[in-house]
Amino acid sequence: MSKYKITLKNCAFFARHGVYNEEETLGQRFFVDAVLDVDAGNALTEDEIEGTVDYGTAFQVIESIITGKRRFLIESLALETAKALCHKFPMIENAEITIRKPNAPVQGVLDHVEVTLNHKPNG
Repeated sequence: MSKYKITLKNCAFFARHGVYNEEETLGQRFFVDAVLDVDAGNALTEDEIEGTVDYGTAFQVIESIITGKRRFLIESLALETAKALCHKFPMIENAEITIRKPNAPVQGVLDHVEVTLNHKPNG
């Protein structure tokens, strides 16, 4: 069996996540990376999209979670995103989701706050 990774890098979305009311009111951009470990089965030798992860659909799954229900924690957002991708694509063996929040309410100068979460379905 073949195994491989699909990486969706720096997907950008406008959303309203965070603890503070101002974060919900103003919103901001969030950036998401998804690294998906995939068991290809016969999809690669057969050249069939049905047996693998369609990255266009994967992007839509990520978008629906990130732009959906408000979350206080980007950690929770990352977990929900990973679970949704694994549910949609059962051939994913591990989903590593990184979410960057460039305008985190921190008193100080920083590029962004980033959370990375690994999720193995049924693990």
